Amino acid sequence: MATTSQQKQQVHQPKQAQDPKTLEKRKPVFIKVDQLKPGTNGHTLIAKVLSSEMVLQKGRAASQHLRQTRIAECLIGDETGTILFTARNDQVDLMKPDTTVILRNAKIDMFKGSMRLAVDRWGRIEVTDPADFVVKEDNNLSLVEYELVNVVDE
Repeated sequence: MATTSQQKQQVHQPKQAQDPKTLEKRKPVFIKVDQLKPGTNGHTLIAKVLSSEMVLQKGRAASQHLRQTRIAECLIGDETGTILFTARNDQVDLMKPDTTVILRNAKIDMFKGSMRLAVDRWGRIEVTDPADFVVKEDNNLSLVEYELVNVVDE
């Protein structure tokens, strides 16, 4: 009878406790702004906030359970170029001009044919120490217009 209770204990142990390699997180791969392409996601990058402009602010002050919606467009960049970042709600408070941020799990959204960088609920924005690079402002990736072309196989 003792052997069956020991077997049951072994069966119910989580696999993470048995294999310590699964606990290791993979190291983030930091990319530069000029490496961003349309329709991609999972980007981690360090950028400086150059400007922040509120484009939408609406909400109901009368009811507390409805949150206020805020959207700001922020121009961010590094030594390779700049791109527009769409900040939503609490992200607007973090994206102040002249701050350096680490964007984790960022994605590229297409808006009117141009690229916008965004961080959704699965990503993270961290304000970090000021970076020592000079932003290359003449290479704005959000000014490049893309067009979706359907390719027909013959």
